[in-house]
Amino acid sequence: MDSAAPYLTDRADDTAAGQVLDLVTGLVDAADWLYDHWYLLALAIAACWGAGELVVRRLAAKASAERMALELVSNRHFDPSLEEIFRRGVQLARASTAMPWWAPRRAKAVQIRLRADGSAPLRYRIEGPAGGERLLSITPFGPDVNVNRARPIVDEPRTHTVRAEFILRGKLTSPLREVPLTPDPLQPLVDAVSDLRTELGDLAEIRLDVQRAPKWALRARRLQLMSAARRSERRESQRAARWLRQDASGIEDSLGWQMQQLLSDKPGSGSGRRLVIPPVPRRVEPAEALGKLAEDDHLVRVQLLVMCASNTEGRAEARLAQLQAAFDVFGGRSRWAMRGWRLGPWRVGADHWPTRHGFERRWNLGHCQPPRANWVRLEELTGLLKPPTTHCRLPVLAGDLPTFEFGDPELLLQGIYRGPDSRERMVATYAEETLFEVGVGKAGGGKTERALAQAIGWAHAGGGLIFVDPHRDSWPRATTFLAHQALMPRIALIDLNGLGPNPRVSSWNPLGMHQGQAAHEVVEAIADAYASVLAWDDATAPRALTILTAALAVLVAVNQAACQAGRPEDQATIFHVRALLANAKFRKAALTAVTDRLDEETRSWWQAVFPTLPTDAFAVVLNPIARLAANPVTRAFLGQPVGVYNIRAAMDSNMIVWVCPGGNGPTDRLLTALLARDLLRAARSRRDTPEEKRVPFRPYFDELITLTGAAPETIASMFEDLRKYRCHIHGMTQLLARLPSAVRLSLVQNASTLATTAGSKSAIAPITAEWGDTPSPDRVATMERFEHFVSMNVHGRRIGPIQLRGPHLDDAFAAQARPKDVPALEHAAQANAQALPLGQLTDRVGEQLGRVAAFLAEHSPADAAAVDLSKEKEFG
Repeated sequence: MDSAAPYLTDRADDTAAGQVLDLVTGLVDAADWLYDHWYLLALAIAACWGAGELVVRRLAAKASAERMALELVSNRHFDPSLEEIFRRGVQLARASTAMPWWAPRRAKAVQIRLRADGSAPLRYRIEGPAGGERLLSITPFGPDVNVNRARPIVDEPRTHTVRAEFILRGKLTSPLREVPLTPDPLQPLVDAVSDLRTELGDLAEIRLDVQRAPKWALRARRLQLMSAARRSERRESQRAARWLRQDASGIEDSLGWQMQQLLSDKPGSGSGRRLVIPPVPRRVEPAEALGKLAEDDHLVRVQLLVMCASNTEGRAEARLAQLQAAFDVFGGRSRWAMRGWRLGPWRVGADHWPTRHGFERRWNLGHCQPPRANWVRLEELTGLLKPPTTHCRLPVLAGDLPTFEFGDPELLLQGIYRGPDSRERMVATYAEETLFEVGVGKAGGGKTERALAQAIGWAHAGGGLIFVDPHRDSWPRATTFLAHQALMPRIALIDLNGLGPNPRVSSWNPLGMHQGQAAHEVVEAIADAYASVLAWDDATAPRALTILTAALAVLVAVNQAACQAGRPEDQATIFHVRALLANAKFRKAALTAVTDRLDEETRSWWQAVFPTLPTDAFAVVLNPIARLAANPVTRAFLGQPVGVYNIRAAMDSNMIVWVCPGGNGPTDRLLTALLARDLLRAARSRRDTPEEKRVPFRPYFDELITLTGAAPETIASMFEDLRKYRCHIHGMTQLLARLPSAVRLSLVQNASTLATTAGSKSAIAPITAEWGDTPSPDRVATMERFEHFVSMNVHGRRIGPIQLRGPHLDDAFAAQARPKDVPALEHAAQANAQALPLGQLTDRVGEQLGRVAAFLAEHSPADAAAVDLSKEKEFG
């Protein structure tokens, strides 16, 4: 048995060796077969890869179908800090992983969409996993950014579309340039789309996908970078050693070195060669070799896609070039570059096969498959992680501020806007949103010209207005552009300047009741106008107010009786206040005729209090009326029993009324106060009409300083109340500070449109202060003539202040100029106002007291019928 053991061992070794040899032979044969049939292996690998890719795509598409979208809208005060922006980036990175466990990595991303389609200068949207909505809805930006749930966007196909994908070029480990927050880093992108024109189908959109960096990919990239750095260091060391040896050999072989050795007295100094020690490769520091990839924290991968479209050839390509230039702002040692190859004049990129299909798939589904080089830290994306801030200069698009169209009743002309592309357009606000407007600026700066252009455009659109101009300069300026046959029946001129040898004057009876006014409203309007001009109140002039109110109540009752009797031509006027107070027979006849029309308190006052008043108590009431009577024009205008001027009727019938009071003296101020108070009364009387049936009406007040000097409380009340009655005030003034405080506070508080031309800094400062001194008074003060800074309300939000050029009538409305028809317009305007020669009206005033007395005699007892007052007694 001992002799058989070696034999069995040898047999076992031979068997094992044979098996190994068979295995090796089989492997060689298999390799040879695979080599001969390599295409089968390739097909198997391709099939496995294709099946895996198909499964991944289906899962990614399913995950993408559950995405949500948020739109962030910042206000003009949005000024975030770096820390707030960084925290927002952390939220985005965290939200990108809020997906089901089975979702492929390409679906785990948050997308920032910067879109310019004409609806806004740059819409800022965030799309991501539905599970991250709660995290993304609460931003660290505070109340200055509104986060709204966004609807899907469906674009109409454009004729021309270009696509591009941007990748990071340069040193992989180097960061992008650190762009400061002032000015806004988004400014280059906003400027690139500022000349976008929706009517040409222009569209531009930038999509930045943010994805958390996978750990394995980051480790692999670090190993690759470290290995490359070590190889580079070894190559540098070898190169340095080679050059060192070459330098040493060159020195030893030189004639100078050999002569030095021959002359040297040291033994053995010339034998052998110099020993050269090669440099040792220095240690590669990870922080230096890895750069921004050294730390795991806040490192993300990004995908940057851009699409531009237009219906006009060449505009989409030009827009893409503008955006490419805008991204250059972020470039440093690392920069954004368009992916693709350039072959002479042709570029092969995302618009061409084979990458176009993949681009469209990622674009439509929101998948993030970034290039290997697109590693960034959140700090590098600071400029793209927030909406536009207060430091971003946003253009005004047609969707923000509509373009003025002549004859459109929904638009109100504001001025001429010059866009970033130097294209000019006339812009407007919506009439229903322009409730009150204030224009400030120095004389000759263009504020009245702008108001005239607006009023003329509104008149041609069918709107009603009243233009009150104490200086009358606006009327001859406007007639050339109002002299249209369609407008002439609607235009009336109330000119109290008395120009020419035989001027024609219209008429108005503030006490007239033939137009259906409420008696107490008429009394209140006139008494308040007196009190406003004369600074009366219950503390300083209680007796004067009582006397005037009682007298007006009697005369209004007389006029009511005359109108009910069918004799409106027998109505009393404001000049009959003196007869009522100073003539006992006239007073007795009037009180007797209307005693049943007076309330008990008024009758008691006339019976018990009036007889106790001294004669000089009436002077303070009669003196202003005497001044009105001393002016022939105002006497003729206010002394007619049946006045034509009816501002309530003008409101309801879209009339165009031009009122020129004739000056700013004490008498003129009283007349202006009466007109202003009547306007307030007429507007408030519209409460009898349903709101939807109230016709919009626009009073324009030129020289507010003059008008408010006569009726400050009245003008202030207009700015406070008339919006409810669809009566919208437009006021112009040289100095806001010169206005009474009540008027100034009301108009600035309620102004829908605030405009200023150039002027002194002290005069402009109150307006720019309303804008937060942006622009500054220094900038506004140096504007050219007819330039304005204007803030407006459009769709419920403020636009501006933006710089506009005021429309010049000769340019803006050149097509509407009708200089040859101006005489016809003048005649029609006076005819509509039923203006008569001044002498004829004066004679009628002289006869009016007799007519009133005769009417009272017919409606009074016999002992009070004989009332005879001459013209001299009336105004003596």
